Order: sequence, then C-alpha cells, then structure tokens
Amino acid sequence: MKDLVVTGSPSSLSTTTAAASVGERRLRLMGRSQNEPPENSRPEPRVWRNGVVGVLDIGSTKITCLIGKGEPNGMLRVLGHGWLRSSGVKSGAVVDLKAAEAIIRHVVGNAEREAERSLDKVIVNLSCGQPESRLFNVHWPIGGREITDADIRRIVTEGRMKAQSEGRAVIHTLPLDFAVDETDGVTDPRGHLCDQLRARLHVIDASATALRTLDSLLGRAELKLDALVSAPLASGLAVTDADQRLVGTTVVDMGGGTTSLAVFADGQLLHTAQINIGGEHVTRDIARGLGTSTDNAERLKTMHGHADLSGETDDGVTIRIERAGGDTPSFEAIPRAMLGDIIRPRIEETFELVRDRLDSAGLGRLAGGRVILTGGASMLDGVGSVAARVLNRPVRLGRPNGVIGLPEKCAAAGFATTVGLLTWAASAERPFGDIEFAEERPAGVLNKLVSFIRARV
Repeated sequence: MKDLVVTGSPSSLSTTTAAASVGERRLRLMGRSQNEPPENSRPEPRVWRNGVVGVLDIGSTKITCLIGKGEPNGMLRVLGHGWLRSSGVKSGAVVDLKAAEAIIRHVVGNAEREAERSLDKVIVNLSCGQPESRLFNVHWPIGGREITDADIRRIVTEGRMKAQSEGRAVIHTLPLDFAVDETDGVTDPRGHLCDQLRARLHVIDASATALRTLDSLLGRAELKLDALVSAPLASGLAVTDADQRLVGTTVVDMGGGTTSLAVFADGQLLHTAQINIGGEHVTRDIARGLGTSTDNAERLKTMHGHADLSGETDDGVTIRIERAGGDTPSFEAIPRAMLGDIIRPRIEETFELVRDRLDSAGLGRLAGGRVILTGGASMLDGVGSVAARVLNRPVRLGRPNGVIGLPEKCAAAGFATTVGLLTWAASAERPFGDIEFAEERPAGVLNKLVSFIRARV
C-alpha cells in the first residue's frame, strides 16, 4: 500500500498558540498526546556528518531557523531554534527584501543564542522560483571498460545539460536508477564492465532570477547559502520512513501560500510539484465571505473552522463573528456550518489540483496509495476527510519524528519542512542517491552561484 503525505507551515493555520492547541486536540482524537511519539517514531539507521548544522525555512507564513546535529542513536538533536510570522514572502517568493531580512536576522539570532554558537552559512528550503520536476534518460559510452566515478560524473553532468533551459537553474539531479548494457535497475554502476551506461535522472530546477534574489537576501542578513533543498523533498524526509518511501508514498505539503507534493517509490523521489494555493487563501475567503478582517478570519479558521462541515450536516453550534467596516464593532452569531461552507470549496479545489498533478505526472500506480497529510493547513478539522473523498485514498496526518530537543510547539505538522531540512543537512550521505562531485566552476556571478549550488546539492 502506498502513502500520500501532506505538509506545510503551522502559521498557515495560525502563528499563535491556537495552532498548537488545534494540533494537540487532533492528536487526542487520534488517541495520543502531543508529547507521545508518533506511530513511526523509531529512527532510521543513519550516518550523520560531524559537527553542527544550521537550516532556514523561508515560508509564506513563518520563517524558522534550527541549529542541530545528528546523534549516534539515529536521532536528530535540536540545539537552538527561532521562528516568527513571515514578512516579505508571498507564495514562497521573496517580495520585500527589507522585511524578510529583518525576520531572518531575528529568528537566526534567537536560534544562535539558544544554541550558544553563531551561524555563517545555512541550508535553505527551495519553494521560490516556481520549481519544476522532470525526468531524463541519458546514455554514455563506456567502451567495455570498468565504470568509474568520472563516468558517473559525466552522465550526471550530461543530464544537467539536457535539463538546462534559459533562465532556469538546476538544483537537484537525482539518479533514480542505472542500466549497464542490458542489465536494468542497477543502483550503483561503479565497478561494472559495460559498453553503454544509461541513467534515469530526476531533475528539479527553478528560476535563476529567484535564486539570485534569495542569495542577495541571505547576504543582507550576513549569511551564506550553503545549499538549497526542495521543500517537498525535505518534508518527505521528516514525515515518512524508509519503508514508506520504498513501497510508495506521496507527500503533499500544505503551507500558507503554496501546496507542494512529492511522490516517493522504490526509495527514490520520483516527482515534485507546487500549487499556489494554501491556508492564506482560506483565510481571505473567510474574510470576504463574512465581511470581517483577515485577523478575525484567521482566528475563526483556527478555532472554529471545519473543512467538511456543511449546512446539510449542521452540528447546531453557533459562533460569534465581528463584522468589519463600521465606525464601531458589530457582532453577529452565525452557524458554524456557514464557516464550513466557505472553507470547504477551497480545500476541495486544492485536492482536485493535487489529483490533477498526480494524474498528469504519468507515474501510474506509483502515484496512488495511502495519503499522509502534514503541514499547518492540514491541521484544520475535516481536511483529512476531504482529501480521502477527492483523492479516493486512505488518509492520515503526519508530523515530524526522530527529533529530540524540539520545543513542543514546533513538533506539529507545520514544522515538517524545517525538520526535514535538518535531516538532509546532517546526513553524511545525501538522501535519494544525490551524488556529489566537485566540478570546475565557470566564470560569472550567476554561473558561480549555480555551480556552487550544484556542487552542494
């Protein structure tokens, strides 16, 4: 049975403690408390890098920094954390450098003080620049000799060159499998003898202009870009285990400004996609539908919202709302089901788009199976039942696991991307066969930036 996972920012519901209370309430309904380990909490066997790493999750509704390291028992230890409501970021893209810089300085400073160490470089999630995912088949002549590291480097470089397009920069080049002559499904061809080497590569790229803006933003905050990591890739690392990624798992990351998805199978990341709809769109729908402010709409969504409750299934509960626009505040009592009638169409639209992206990816049965929801917007009551109905698959809620030292408020589903970034950063070997090779760096500022990212990612 395959799994489909959904993730995002807790701020996509709310940046207040209300979001944590909603998550805690959902966990109680599922039969465990916030402090209890998740159902798949046993850490995977991992080899960690030496030393401490820092990661920065730049989202539309929150910006988070974690400083941590890997432990011998396979767990991750968080040494310092900082997070604030986002500013200057919209739908994953940086739109106000000054505002975003101020938030980044603040959250990084908080994490540094808690960890009692400073950061000069960070690993950052990639959600800006309209990231895209493509598959390439690449051939390389070997001539009957033994395959070497240099051959792998050449075939991966050839794949990158095939993937290059004007204005885009390749971020990840993930070898899915190799074939040596007529032998398919070779995971590591080095040492094999063959005439022809073939590789199936998964390439993720993004707008080069957006990457330059991101690099400029970090520079303003006195930080260096150590590496970029696909946001859904990171979320998948945080909320799935090796078995789930082997049999097939699709991760859907429901954030504040975007919803992203990642399809895993055979232990590899096969596909990613991003949809520019998130929890903030639900908040704006409520504000318009009820004639209230966005702050009140966010509170109503967090405290009383239900994605699958309609007027036909009215639970009899009434809620008090504040109408906007008058000289003095005016209040009105409405059925809770009316709020559900506003929320439900947007959530249905989101999962219909997810379904369409999965259908158009051409992955067939690999894109099917169980659904694991994670992320701030996934914590809204009724989202799971909508997902199960629209996608026609079993659904469960996922949250980060295998982490110690993470504050309770950060252990919810909305921090999956951040925890996944820390997992990626601390791993001695890059997940999903992401092969690292030093390459000669070309001249030019942009080319140097792209080459630097490739060498690290």
